Amino acid sequence: MQKVSPPSPFPTVGRTYEATRRVRLGDVTPKGRLRLDATARYLQDIATDDALDGNYDDPHGWVVRRTEMWVHHFPKYLDDLVLTTWCGGVGSHWAERRTRITIAGETGSPPAMETAALWVRVDLKTLKPLQLSDHFRELIGQSAAGRKISARLLVGRDLPTNSMSVPRTHVSLRFSDFDAVGHLNNAVYWESLEEYLANHRDRRAPLHATVEHHRSVEQGALLTVATYELGDRAVLHLRDGEETASLIQLVSD
Repeated sequence: MQKVSPPSPFPTVGRTYEATRRVRLGDVTPKGRLRLDATARYLQDIATDDALDGNYDDPHGWVVRRTEMWVHHFPKYLDDLVLTTWCGGVGSHWAERRTRITIAGETGSPPAMETAALWVRVDLKTLKPLQLSDHFRELIGQSAAGRKISARLLVGRDLPTNSMSVPRTHVSLRFSDFDAVGHLNNAVYWESLEEYLANHRDRRAPLHATVEHHRSVEQGALLTVATYELGDRAVLHLRDGEETASLIQLVSD
């Protein structure tokens, strides 16, 4: 079994930020459950709103390196959601954003979903990493509670070395998949995992999913995905040509 560490706990003190969303038609599968790519968009939106509300340094100067989702049970169409976000830990140039997603009115059960996203602070002109400022550390210090977060990428470390024997599928990219800076939007990577779930009905919640980004994908990229079935987990290897763009892992509980 793949060992999955639990998310950091909800803070008892310090800054948190809360927002609400209603699950809409464009967010769900034909069966009516919330999709993972729609969830990723929710996470992007609340990250921006929190950074602006908290007057963080360079609120747009962050890029995501890794996102994890612990799905206890999926929200459904027209569910009202409460999203609560806070800083779960820091490194030298990065911080972990934790977000808890609960269904309004649900009590006495775990949250529907818990997430952790590792965001790296960058210079918007050069996209090189910047150290976290003292101002930022002061704002999030109590909620982070001194936890240190690693930026190492781990999903692909134990993949089989003979990857050429794994069949690849072409990924079609659309103009609408790219964001304001010309890069593939973070939420689009989760669509490959949704395609996998559509073809593997045995893989259902509770589950743990991780997307790790190795390089940005720009317009004109030729993306392919290779799928590794490794017992309790599946790994999707997204390549831009022969370069690794991202690795996506799904672990079933």
